[in-house]
Amino acid sequence: MIAQLFTVFFKIGLFTFGGGYAMIPLIKAEVISHNWATVSDIIDFIGISESTPGPFAINIATFIGFNKEGILGAAAATLGVVLPSLIIILIISKFFFDFQDNKYVKAVLAGLRPAVVGTIASSAFTIFASIFITNGKVTNYIGIIILIIILMLKFKFKKMHPIMLIILSGVMGYLFYGPLHFLFPF
Repeated sequence: MIAQLFTVFFKIGLFTFGGGYAMIPLIKAEVISHNWATVSDIIDFIGISESTPGPFAINIATFIGFNKEGILGAAAATLGVVLPSLIIILIISKFFFDFQDNKYVKAVLAGLRPAVVGTIASSAFTIFASIFITNGKVTNYIGIIILIIILMLKFKFKKMHPIMLIILSGVMGYLFYGPLHFLFPF
């Protein structure tokens, strides 16, 4: 299992461009296909990974690895997701000046940008749908209310720091799902 965790996360790290969020669809597909977690578990891992310091991809690999095989699983998954980037950066840094102005390299990188945006958008939609929609029906009205309030605050106060939005979201989640839940039972 340790070798399998390393191999799967090495593949994820090797074939995903655009950072941790672009990895979500591949992580979801691999983890579910290996029966390591459910969609609900993955959303929980995403939430935990977002709320802890450090790079998202490393955090989610660490949490999934730890969930399956403890400390050794966490180390294997983390090393697997980091190693491809490390190897690629070492190679690129060795030859950077030789191909930094190459039109083919620039074209490839320009072509990857829309794909990265698409995978991040796909991740956002998957997370949104799994949180707010069940069996084709909206089921999380309180979450939608919180989302609308946060978006309105963000557009009203454009310079509001993201950490403030996270804190406000957490406070509203606590209030609406805790003490105020009896007022808004839907």
